Amino acid sequence: MTRLIPAAERIIRARAFIQNAREVPVPFEGGSYDFSYVAQVKDLLRQAREMVKFIPQSAGASAEIKADAGKVFDEIEQTDRELLRKGGFSSA
Repeated sequence: MTRLIPAAERIIRARAFIQNAREVPVPFEGGSYDFSYVAQVKDLLRQAREMVKFIPQSAGASAEIKADAGKVFDEIEQTDRELLRKGGFSSA
């Protein structure tokens, strides 16, 4: 049986995924245009998004948790812009 993860824990895990995306080393050759780099960053940001995507619609989550989930979405978009869009790639 799958264990349910509380919303607060999901937010913590999502932020860890975002941090991991920021820590992916940019390859010397190809820089931020390297497809392996782009794939790694997109995957980590996707995992972060998956962690929090249902929190805003959850009836059991408090307004504070829902606001934190919204901030995580903003952090994901900001990280995407900083790491990928400058190189011409987008995870949208």
